[in-house]
Amino acid sequence: MNSKTILKTISVFAALAFSEVTAQRGIPPKDVVTITHTTNYPEHLDFLPEMVSLLKVPEGWKVSVAASGLGKPRMLYYTSSGNMYITRRDTGDVLLLKDTNNDGVFDDIKTVVAEFKGVHGITMKDGLLYLCNNNELRQYRMNADGTLWDKKMLFNDMPSAGQHPNRTMNFGPDGKLYISIGTLCNDCKESDREAASLVQVDPVTWKRTIFASGLRNMIGFDWHPQTKDLWGIDNGGDAKGDDWPPEELNLIREGKNYGYPFAYGKKEVDRTREDPAGDSKEKLVENTEPSTMEFQAHMAPIGYQFFPAGSTFSGDALINWHGSWNRSRPVGFKVQRIKFSNGKPIGAEDFLTGFLKGKTRFGRPAGIAIASNGTVYISDDANGVLYSIKQNK
Repeated sequence: MNSKTILKTISVFAALAFSEVTAQRGIPPKDVVTITHTTNYPEHLDFLPEMVSLLKVPEGWKVSVAASGLGKPRMLYYTSSGNMYITRRDTGDVLLLKDTNNDGVFDDIKTVVAEFKGVHGITMKDGLLYLCNNNELRQYRMNADGTLWDKKMLFNDMPSAGQHPNRTMNFGPDGKLYISIGTLCNDCKESDREAASLVQVDPVTWKRTIFASGLRNMIGFDWHPQTKDLWGIDNGGDAKGDDWPPEELNLIREGKNYGYPFAYGKKEVDRTREDPAGDSKEKLVENTEPSTMEFQAHMAPIGYQFFPAGSTFSGDALINWHGSWNRSRPVGFKVQRIKFSNGKPIGAEDFLTGFLKGKTRFGRPAGIAIASNGTVYISDDANGVLYSIKQNK
């Protein structure tokens, strides 16, 4: 395990505020901010079947391996017929998994899309499968056996990948397609308006409009099954200390700005940022939206999905915490249930834990798929395992 602590001091000289270059970017902050930033990767352990016994789930639930040897599986899509699609950004392909004998284990695995570099987001509508990487959206027709054909490139001009190329997408209750586009770097004022935003795509013209902005990297988002409200879990910035800024859960509304890069959480101004040109950070942040719920910094949320109507925990959501690489004491590496009441989040509790043991870990939860009967599937992109969590009968 490599661990390194870096002390960063941001000093500002008043004279810089009057330079031509600085005037274009905004006025530097007056504060001198000292930040301790740690790089700390927990040691990786290869998966062994007996490690499943180390995992903990709620009483009345059971966790098991649904598939293994998958490389680095990321996003999941589970169909009504029981097929599972998995994107693998590192190998640029998509897998189709089938459980041919209904024993809870996917025993038939084949590649159905290849040579789609960085493919990550996946969704389906009206018998058509959609995939995206950092800049391209594709549509495929499906054969009866789940294989794909008739590829169409719908557009390929989303912002450059930068530091956060992992686009995710889903169709909303309004029939429109929504795609989350992360910031191009850790902490910058974007020149492309679509960066750090959620865009809405018209499924007839395939034209994009910005639905919400100021979202640093909202990989996970979903609609509440009863209220139809859109909720998203956003990744806070790096290199600002062990405990700030928080990861945040936001109620996403059309036309709203959620603060990045000038604020996090409940309108907490980032004192390390320069002021925007012609304004102050504090003044700008007044017109942004506060988060609804905050979580420990650096847990790195990825998958986020609500339990469907009619299932146990319907209206509650699951968050996959991929796990920290930049905190003195590692955090995350687990799945949590976000409890909702009357359509609003009221708390969080552990749902799947045990991957992290001291300074070692054997799993990093990434994608989530929840079947209509409430069975939960979780991909681990560190050891290539797909887990299923279901209630005991």
